Amino acid sequence: MTDLSVIPNEPGCYLHKDEDGKVIYVGKAKNLKKRVSSYFNRNITDPKTKALVKSISTTDFIVTGNEVEAFILENNLIKRYQPKYNIDLKDSKSYAYIRLSGDKFPSIGIARKKTGTGEVFGPFVSAKERDYVLSVVKKTFKLRSCRRMSKRGCLRAHIGTCSAPCMKKISADDYSSQVKKASSVLRGNTKEMIKSLEYEMEEKAESLDFENAIQLRDQAAALGHLAERQHISSKKLTDEDVINFSERDGVIYLMLFSVYKGCLAEKQEFIFDDGDEALEEFIIQYYSENEPPFELILPVSTGSTLEDFLSEKKGRKVKVTVPLKGDKKILLDLVLHNVKTVFFGGEIKVSELKKRLHLPENPDVIECFDISHLSGTNTVGSMVQFRYGRPDKRNYRRFRIKTVDKIDDFASIAEVVKRRYSRLKNEGDTYPDLIIIDGGKGQLSAAKGALDEVGVKIPLISVAKKEEEIFVPGFSHPLPLKRTEKASLFIQEIRDEAHRFAITYNRLLKSKEIEEDK
Repeated sequence: MTDLSVIPNEPGCYLHKDEDGKVIYVGKAKNLKKRVSSYFNRNITDPKTKALVKSISTTDFIVTGNEVEAFILENNLIKRYQPKYNIDLKDSKSYAYIRLSGDKFPSIGIARKKTGTGEVFGPFVSAKERDYVLSVVKKTFKLRSCRRMSKRGCLRAHIGTCSAPCMKKISADDYSSQVKKASSVLRGNTKEMIKSLEYEMEEKAESLDFENAIQLRDQAAALGHLAERQHISSKKLTDEDVINFSERDGVIYLMLFSVYKGCLAEKQEFIFDDGDEALEEFIIQYYSENEPPFELILPVSTGSTLEDFLSEKKGRKVKVTVPLKGDKKILLDLVLHNVKTVFFGGEIKVSELKKRLHLPENPDVIECFDISHLSGTNTVGSMVQFRYGRPDKRNYRRFRIKTVDKIDDFASIAEVVKRRYSRLKNEGDTYPDLIIIDGGKGQLSAAKGALDEVGVKIPLISVAKKEEEIFVPGFSHPLPLKRTEKASLFIQEIRDEAHRFAITYNRLLKSKEIEEDK
């Protein structure tokens, strides 16, 4: 179930996924929260969109630095995942070029090959990026895009978006100067060209040539927007992995961005215990099973031994970089921003749950239990743990029911709850801040009896599937929580994860591929 409360009001891309975790739609947004919310808060009449919304189980997101980056990232993600509900891009025009022709008054346009006269720039990593660059450069320097020049002029000539050499509105020397500027920008010298235009603009203003000064100002502004795209997409031929993390309460929350040929392609999330060499151990373990990139970008230095290990694993030199400034530092900061947004955005849900359940402290650690059957046999229990509003899969537990011979959810819940907290009590481990039971008043009563038997006091609630009603011990009626409230949606999210985990174990148990929790 998509939880809108954790989605930020920032630019980026969102990935709708079905119940199997498969990406079924990728979109971009200037404001992620508003865009994703619109799928669920409006009356949709389009049949395709209706089918999409019906299939959405969860929504993932990647925060970008600006709207242009989101524009380019969307295209990269669509090509990678080929989502069912996105436009078919099999005939997409990726890796095309931009050409400045070899005529006396060169024209600018798209080229499919590098052969031919004039200058060719590219290849560009996506059709959208190429078209965006082409549009900005063409309009900024007012270059002609027609195949042949007509003395009467084309529409662009008459509306002023072309300098119109065909109508002799610009000299050959002035047009050549504009072509040289465009060529410099297409080679990637955007920042240098902006400085040059600003300097020229000041000269024009000092000489009271305000008309040309304004034109130069507009050109510099347009190229400034163009430069924004370079944070996400570039014409690099090597692959990079970018890793950043945040530590909290002895736990490391880490994210890995994979950048292929200059395009941000995917992200992965990890949670593990902190330690003196935790980052280095993670990198060694991860790249023991995955191909190292040409370059690994990190927030801190790890020493030359790691670089030697990665190089040996890849069979060629792997560069490990700790950038302090520049584009790589911007990308590193972007990963950290995603870490904080994704992992700690759950604190909002936790705070809301505390408020609505009237708990004395934030339920930072929540454990939820579910019982599952398969064709009347193999009764199993599952326990999932959420930490700071996020699933903590390293602390998930599975239980094969030992003391109940027939289908009895009440007795089964009592068994797994008793086993779980008897162990924590005997081993002196920390208890969770809240326990959630999948079920109604009967399951809740069974769990409360098990806790009393163990001698443990932990806040306890249950959630009944039919109406998503929330029950607490000692009250016959459910709490006055609407099923669409943030707190209720968070409880449903946790319950659904416990249910998914229990069903997975039940199926695995059939083939005897897993050991039970003792």
